[in-house]
Amino acid sequence: MKIVIATNAGFCMGVRRAVEMAIDASKKYQGPIYTFGPLIHNPQVLKSLEDKGITVLDEIPEQGNGTVIIRAHGIPPGARKKLEHAGFNILNATCPRVIRVQSIIDRHSLHNFSSIIIGDKDHPEVVGLMGYTRNNGYVINSIEQLKTLPVFEKAIIVAQTTQNAQFVNEIKNFSSNRLSHYTFFDTICDSTEKRQGKVRQLAKSVDAIVVVGGLNSGNTRRLVQIAIQAGKPAYHVETEADLDLNALSTAQVVGITAGASTPTWIISKVHQTLLKRFPDQPKKAE
Repeated sequence: MKIVIATNAGFCMGVRRAVEMAIDASKKYQGPIYTFGPLIHNPQVLKSLEDKGITVLDEIPEQGNGTVIIRAHGIPPGARKKLEHAGFNILNATCPRVIRVQSIIDRHSLHNFSSIIIGDKDHPEVVGLMGYTRNNGYVINSIEQLKTLPVFEKAIIVAQTTQNAQFVNEIKNFSSNRLSHYTFFDTICDSTEKRQGKVRQLAKSVDAIVVVGGLNSGNTRRLVQIAIQAGKPAYHVETEADLDLNALSTAQVVGITAGASTPTWIISKVHQTLLKRFPDQPKKAE
């Protein structure tokens, strides 16, 4: 079996920044340290942060103390105000790519633009973005949903930064033809686009693809979907313990990629497990 590892697998810039901020905070600040909601979507990383004394705050108390780190996905501005009012020291680990989308929505909603967000309505990034719409935001995940919305006098269209780039492009083409007075902003993270493109490229030369990442990670699940759409079996695993070695045994070439919140040490363990079980002709990608 040959094993090909996608070169862009693992932490993206925003995730790496958030994790580094959390680790630095554990060394710098006295008192309890929290993240408001899970910092990123990877349980193994969250466990390592917990071991450093960084725990998850799910509800905002009336009074609190210590430091709260805003998750990489961002939060609604109202939630931040509540955290400040409760007395917490705030560290903002929101991904800069997400902050850009927040800013686009914020400045346009000030001028009564409706904001249409392409995304998963329950995803924390989208929940945070909706907080900037001033109650004039709409979440869609299909062209059909866009068609059902009223035609607004003024509107912008943005995307959750980790959405499927091909799908977002379909929305862009539709809106340019049918809703040409709407302003479309390209807000897919470049790291997401490259990662998704690499999976499509990988699918052309492998028999199966292993996608490593948190089971609740939206961007990881999208990589699985893209691999399947490309016609290849795809296996979503959080760790090496989840590998279906029997299913993979018939593959001559296996590709490995990972979501944006998957650390390299987990990817390495998956790789090593496959090498031990299928030691013939291992190969690592350029």
